[in-house]
Formats: sequence, C-alpha cells, structure tokens
Amino acid sequence: MTTAPVSSAPVNVTSAAASAASSSVAAASDDDDEEACDTTITLTSSSLPSSSPGAPNFYTGPASSASAPASTSSMVASSSAAASTSSAVASSTPVASSSSAPAASSTQAATSAAISTSGNAATTSSSSSSSGTVKYAGVNIAGLDFGCSTDGTCTVSGVSDPGDDGISQMKHFVNDDGLNAFRLPVGWQYLVNDNLGGTLDSSNFGTYDNLMQGCLDVAEMCILDIHNYARWNGQIVGQGGPTNKEFASLWSQLATKYADNDKVVFGVMNEPHGVDIDSWADSVQAAVTAIRKAGATSQKILLPGNDWTHASMSVSDGSAAALNKITNEDGSTDNLIFDVHQYLDSDGSGTHTECTTSNADTFKSFGDWLRKNNRQAMLTETGGGPNADSCLTDMCEQFDVLNNYSDVYLGWTGWAAGAFEAGYEISETPSGSPGSYTDQPLVKQCIVGKFTGSS
Repeated sequence: MTTAPVSSAPVNVTSAAASAASSSVAAASDDDDEEACDTTITLTSSSLPSSSPGAPNFYTGPASSASAPASTSSMVASSSAAASTSSAVASSTPVASSSSAPAASSTQAATSAAISTSGNAATTSSSSSSSGTVKYAGVNIAGLDFGCSTDGTCTVSGVSDPGDDGISQMKHFVNDDGLNAFRLPVGWQYLVNDNLGGTLDSSNFGTYDNLMQGCLDVAEMCILDIHNYARWNGQIVGQGGPTNKEFASLWSQLATKYADNDKVVFGVMNEPHGVDIDSWADSVQAAVTAIRKAGATSQKILLPGNDWTHASMSVSDGSAAALNKITNEDGSTDNLIFDVHQYLDSDGSGTHTECTTSNADTFKSFGDWLRKNNRQAMLTETGGGPNADSCLTDMCEQFDVLNNYSDVYLGWTGWAAGAFEAGYEISETPSGSPGSYTDQPLVKQCIVGKFTGSS
C-alpha cells in the first residue's frame, strides 16, 4: 500500500507500474477514505495511460468509521491489477486526508508448468479431486497497514488502529459465524517507528500485539502480514533497498515474540511486484531462515511471489519455481505455504463492485500444480462488491473450487474488515456495533457459507 501525507488538498497516487501517470483525488474534509468518518473520496482512472496493462480503475470509497486518527495523514488501498502479461501490472492506491484506507489487491490467469520437488503437506495426483472443505476461513482485519503505498512508503501517522472494534469483529466472526482465521496487515515502518534495521518500537508493536492477542484468543489462525510490497520507501528489499540482513532482522524479532504460538502464521510480505524473482526468493529465504533460527520452528510461513502474488501468474512468471526452492534449515519444506491473492472483477484489481469471473480455471490450474509438486497455498486476499449478485455468484463458485482442492488450499481470508467502514466498496466489515453486528451478504453467503455449509 502506498502512503502519501495529505492535508485537505487532493493527493495524486499512482502504481509502481504506472508511476508516470497522475491520479486525481477528490478528498473531503477531515474524515476521509475507508477509515475516517463519513465523507468519501473519489479517484478516477482517466489519467492513467492507456498503455498501462491492467491498470486498475480507481474506486470511490466511503470514509471509515472506527478509530480514525484526527490528524491529516493518508491511507491507501492496495489494488493489484491483473493483466494478461506477467509484468507491468499496475496497482493504484487511493489516498485521502485524515486516515485513508487500503483497498484490495488481485490475481489473474494461471498456467501449469510444473517443477517437481519434495516437501510440504499436499497430497494426491493432479487428476484426483478432494471434495471437502478447507481448514481455514476468515477476513483481513485492516487498519494498521493504512498509510502504506504500493511503493513501500508507509506513513506511520496514517494508521487507523482497529482496536477494540477490530477485536469485537473477530469475536463475532468466530462466535456467531464459525470463521477461524484472520490476517492482520501492518506496515514495516510502523513496527519499527521508521527506523530501518532498528528494533521493534515498544508502543507501536504493543498496539499491533494487542490486535494479535485478540485474534489468538478466539481464532485458530492469525496471519502476521508485513504490508510493504517488497519495499521500503520505494526501494526493493535485497535489490538496492533494505538489505536481506535488515529484512531478516525484522522477521527474527517478530518470530521471537510469537515463537511459542503455533496459531501465528508469518506472512513474509504483501504483494511483491516488479522484482527480480530469483533475487526476491533469496530475500524470502533469508526471512524464513531468520524465523526458524528464532525458535519458530513449527509455524506456517507464507511465501509471496511476484506480480502482486497473483495466483494466476505464479507459475508463468517464475514465482512458483523460485519459491519452490526455499527450504527450512533442515532442507524440508514443511509448513512453507504459497501465499496467493485473486480478485473477481474485470481487471482483477479488487476496485470494482461488480464481478466478472469466478477464477475457477485459475484455481484449478494452480491447484493441479500444487498437487503435482506436493505443496499447499493460502488465498489471503479476495473480494468483491458486498451486495452485487455477480459477486455473490462468482465468489461462492470460487470457494467451491477451493473446497474441491482442500488438500492443497488451506483456506481463504477475504479483503477486508477492521477499520474499513461497512460502506467501503468491497467492505467485509459488519454493520452495527459489538453485540449486534450484521454481516455483509458476500460474507454471509460465501466467506461464511462456503466454509460452514450454511449457504
């Protein structure tokens, strides 16, 4: 996600793939975007060059409700647009004044060139079918990633702590709906208070850990997600930006904090893009090694590929092959899980309320690759218009495929609840208040229904 400090004036944010393009932002007063109060921001895609493949349309997002900071800091939506090509995928993040919010990311068409290896827990041959139910399902509880841009710039003042409301949402999703997994995104800069290579900031990490403990109290899976797009302030990790040593230091500290809790899953990085995949795999390996050396030897670790972690691109862009070589200290690949995203709108960006695909072919194709290579994956971002009939149909069908491949897909976490207002375009935040929440139709029918069998 991208962050740009904002006052009441409009702010222009572009994706890394279309950085030359300008995006106009109409921001309203002091309470903006998906986590401020009751205003809206409107961004248009008209200023994006037509030559930008897969450039996502911007969205108009209602202001958010809970716990938005009063300061005029910016928030951003993570939108990874999927294109027919594996490179030059544009991701745009709207920014508004007061706390703006991250949007969504996306995925697109997969292929199935296989690379054989040993390791992980997947089973069966590519021709077999696992008719069951995935093990985990839930949503993202966003807010502490607010202020992060797709170039890895994260404004610490831009965060919007989901706080007690985020914890109450998780209790609702578990106790009332039967969900059991949550992804908790956070900016790298926030955790170390803008001190690259430094130690975890006690106050900021304390805020994050409060949310994590709220998750651990009720859920079976709590994903710690570093939401920096493989970057720190525009520079790529291990490729001219933060060194692999600095990246490993972050993960060593985080793993030390949660080494004794197997419910914690380490999401190495949100949506890398525009990276050299072999060099990026070296960075991911450095993180995995640091996590294991810190004593977190049994937890799951999510391995993110290039092209915004699009499931559809994972094999064709070389990510699957590169990540397949990453191992634990003992040479195994146990609990090293592929991290993928996939949205259902026309450009795969997660910025439209209407859906146009169920991604069935993508998840069947990648599922076959996982089976052939004895690996597993977790869909950590997906979403669509919460009330759109097209999305109710397509998302439920998408989850039917994942359930049919439950031997290789661990589950899904939708994008997004937490500090997002219930009126945000692809919100999964329940309306109401603690004790009287009402789920969005998409959440009730698909995210919950296809997991619990209630739909």
